[in-house]
Amino acid sequence: MKEIVRTLPQYDYVYLGDNARAPYGNRSFETVYQYTLECVKHLFAMNCELIILACNTASAKALRNIQQIDLPKMTPGKRVLGVIRPTVEVIDRYTQTGHVGVLGTPGTVSSNTYPIEIEHLFPQFEVHQEACPMWVPIIENGEIETPAAAYFVEMRINNLLRQDDRIDTIILGCTHYPLLRHKIEQFTPKGVNLIEQGQIVAQSLADYLKRHPELEQKCTKGGETEFFTTDYPANFDSAASKFFGQEVKSKHLEL
Repeated sequence: MKEIVRTLPQYDYVYLGDNARAPYGNRSFETVYQYTLECVKHLFAMNCELIILACNTASAKALRNIQQIDLPKMTPGKRVLGVIRPTVEVIDRYTQTGHVGVLGTPGTVSSNTYPIEIEHLFPQFEVHQEACPMWVPIIENGEIETPAAAYFVEMRINNLLRQDDRIDTIILGCTHYPLLRHKIEQFTPKGVNLIEQGQIVAQSLADYLKRHPELEQKCTKGGETEFFTTDYPANFDSAASKFFGQEVKSKHLEL
């Protein structure tokens, strides 16, 4: 959200955080799909023309069904996009060896979406994954600077690199993980690229809007931003302000 607003400040934005039911990373395919679809329907009811699923697990487990099954029945003129495809499309700009690592939630990793998408675009690349089930809880609970955080970060990175010592590019396959970047860098060999998704997704969205002027013209342009959370707003605002880089004031939304 921060990078999208920075890149495209002229548009109006509505942010919906399903914090009451997060994290999605350990939930089943069907649960993630149902939760994501409910959020999409609410955002469409708020007159949003274009929705970004700013979650790798939702992009992996819900996006395809929503695009192919639900959108044609609900509102064919609107669009729902994810964060995995834009990341995969530019991965060749970062890797020299063609050996790519993915750090993600159990849900994202078990879906195999990254290996499948990379295989489709870059069949010559090798992809290895490591699930990091403790990373999101560490971030959400403000435990980033604890010895426990260092332990779990080091363990997962070592597990990933043991699979392939030629990995020179690692995708941080969860929108939380950039907050752990300084810890990740401590245990990652020099010369290995760490790929954050914010700027990549923001630039991809800018390009998408240029290619689809019929949709771009429907997006209102007032530079206004609204935040909604399905949980307690005060808790959300405290954490969201760290992500967004400025004060966030949200409203509660009941799904």
